[in-house]
Amino acid sequence: RVAATAFGDDMTEHSRSMFPPPGDRPAPASDGAGIPLDRIFLSDHVVETEIGAFQSERGTAQRVRFNIAVEVRPPGRGPADDVDRVMSYDAIAEAVRAELSEGRVNLLETLAERIAERILADERAERVFARIEKLDRLPGALGVEIVRSRGSAAPAARGHPRPLVVYLGNEVVDGRGLADWLDALERRGAPVALCVGPADSPAPESGAPLAQRRIDLLAIEQNAWRLAGRDSRCLVVDSRAEIDSAMRSNRMIVWAPSKIALDAHDAPKAGHREPVALAAWLAGHLDAARLLVIGTGIPAGVAVSVPLELREAAEIG
Repeated sequence: RVAATAFGDDMTEHSRSMFPPPGDRPAPASDGAGIPLDRIFLSDHVVETEIGAFQSERGTAQRVRFNIAVEVRPPGRGPADDVDRVMSYDAIAEAVRAELSEGRVNLLETLAERIAERILADERAERVFARIEKLDRLPGALGVEIVRSRGSAAPAARGHPRPLVVYLGNEVVDGRGLADWLDALERRGAPVALCVGPADSPAPESGAPLAQRRIDLLAIEQNAWRLAGRDSRCLVVDSRAEIDSAMRSNRMIVWAPSKIALDAHDAPKAGHREPVALAAWLAGHLDAARLLVIGTGIPAGVAVSVPLELREAAEIG
């Protein structure tokens, strides 16, 4: 994917001029007091990672090259050779490492934005130039280049009340008491994220592990849509952005797990075969107030990092 992004004439000019040989670059900008900014950089840093929106890019690592420069305010008076007075070069590499460890992303643009935002969280950083390139998609390189200044980075996502994550066994999904259960969950006053497993009918079998994982996750999503069809309060969502929006609106959602589970590095790999493990992982991922499991138990070995409540399918309230 070749990214062409316009930032306005001034930003585009700076972006084009940031990464030629150092002797050809313009002088760094100045701060509000007219003092020239220093510039630190990470050059030709190549990492193998899984990234990309295309199906062919899933399940395999590719080389990604990072060139990142940061304009920083020079240190004030004090010891001339004190590492604590300057922004460390390692902070740039750490921003790359931290964002790659957060989970899989589809777009280089998203990764660049997040790295710039993380770097600009340091009060000494004033402006970030980031070029990120894929090296294995085509002969040559393709990528994106952005410029972000302090105050222009994307704002952090707004918080939301801690949700209640609820796993519903099929006895509840198919039962006559479903509406009563949903009424009881609404009365708790917190956003509700519903999770389900596959329907009781067996999913198709494949000899390829990655294909089977997708088949099993899609079987869960089919059951999620079946649940949503039984009660209009249930909104099927598959992205973190949709989850956050629904949580802020206090909506009741049903999680379709394929997108998030496949993109996250730490999602349980066998969770599609044991969907309660996926629900427990989501509860921790959302910092849920509680995980409520209705109509089944917690399998051995499933890690639950939030308070847990078990209920029988026949109970209501």
